[in-house]
Amino acid sequence: MARVLINVPRTAARGEVITIRTLIQHLMETGYRPDANGVVAPRDIIRRFTCRYDGEVVFQAELSPAIAANPFLSFTTVATRSGVVEMSWEGDNGFAQTETRDLTVT
Repeated sequence: MARVLINVPRTAARGEVITIRTLIQHLMETGYRPDANGVVAPRDIIRRFTCRYDGEVVFQAELSPAIAANPFLSFTTVATRSGVVEMSWEGDNGFAQTETRDLTVT
């Protein structure tokens, strides 16, 4: 599993705009760069990120080989009800990782 840093507020007032930040540790090999022996390293990138809030998709991104290693994503949503914030990353070579955080809305 990749190392992930996630910043989701634990609590928020109903109707409050909250910021969600994620950073995942991943080398993000483009598939274009040759190694020391001149052999092109195979592509290994995160292709898709999806964030669901209480089961509903609130943010989704399609990533390409131009994305930096250890991609950082920041976005906002409105706190409407208490629930689970689920973040999923999918990539090449069968890479998949999902992390969850609870959000309590008062």
